[in-house]
Amino acid sequence: MKKYIAFIMIFGFLLNFQNLSAQEITQAETNILVNSDEFSFHAERANPTNYDVINIANSMPGAPAVRMFQLQGDGYGFSLKKSQLEVVLPYFGRTFNPTYGNPDGNSYRFTSKEFTVEKSQKRKGKWIYKIQPKDVTNVSDIFIEIFKNGKALVSIKSNDRQPISYDGYISKNEIETKKEKL
Repeated sequence: MKKYIAFIMIFGFLLNFQNLSAQEITQAETNILVNSDEFSFHAERANPTNYDVINIANSMPGAPAVRMFQLQGDGYGFSLKKSQLEVVLPYFGRTFNPTYGNPDGNSYRFTSKEFTVEKSQKRKGKWIYKIQPKDVTNVSDIFIEIFKNGKALVSIKSNDRQPISYDGYISKNEIETKKEKL
């Protein structure tokens, strides 16, 4: 029985490892995306800083004791283009000015057309972005750390809620079709 459980655990780890390695890109591809300043970030995990949220989530029956929340689906992340920043990210934490009756106001869902981007390269090929949206009232800074293999860590500093960070990866922006533009 112990061998069977060990086999299942190793098999599950290998499947998860294969899934993670499939999302990595080469250093050359990462440099191309970073130099173009146009890419998409796909969030896989959220890391809230509020321990009350973590304790409540971990106290639910059958919930695993984790600090990072695995995000289900492929719709969370943002798209950075030269003229537009489109963000769709969930929020877990304490809001100081909640919007009652408007569930979209409690997450990060916005499109910014006025923003500044500062980019610098650190040791070992890591890139750091600092994005400051000017036309969004509740987000002051978005920090992005991009590693050589395309993995990324995003931190959002807000004016009306506690900070939160997300783990994920970057990829090339998808080409919009004419139907999406209409």
